[in-house]
Amino acid sequence: MGNKSSLLLREEEIAQIQDETGFTPNQIERLYSRFTSLDRSDCGTLSRDDFLRIPELAINPLCDRIVHAFFVESSDDRVNFRQFMTVLARFRPPKSSGKRNKLNSRTEKLRFAFKMYDLDDDDSISRDELLSILHMMVGDNISQDQLNSIAERTIVEADQMGQGTISFEDFCKALERTDVEQKMSIRFLN
Repeated sequence: MGNKSSLLLREEEIAQIQDETGFTPNQIERLYSRFTSLDRSDCGTLSRDDFLRIPELAINPLCDRIVHAFFVESSDDRVNFRQFMTVLARFRPPKSSGKRNKLNSRTEKLRFAFKMYDLDDDDSISRDELLSILHMMVGDNISQDQLNSIAERTIVEADQMGQGTISFEDFCKALERTDVEQKMSIRFLN
């Protein structure tokens, strides 16, 4: 079920993915094994439903937005292994020394987080988008009035240009004192 020994990665593919993403060959092989176990249709790609069957992801209130991030670069609502690895690379901890990787840079991590809020992909976060994400995160635990207040205050504080929305630049400025590099990192086993 999903483990296709006929579709093993070649050494040159592993080297290319390592160069593109910064993952070690061992990490790539482990993630490939996970990828193939998620690929229930044995077609070499994952669908949205394949992602939604991941229990840890399914319980995340932002599950739909996280899954959406894997499909941004997809033209056919399927994700191949390279696309899968490109998204995961954004969650690699940054290296303190050695070769840096653009995918897990501060800017790319911030862009990824920004896209979680930018529901209509127009490169700005509106009050309604912010409200939608807040509602996803807190459910009915906070009143609508409180959510409206939080959204209003956030827009007012972050909106540097007075447009009533948050641009990517505003978003970066608002998070300049946040250790995004560590907060948006997952330790991948070797």
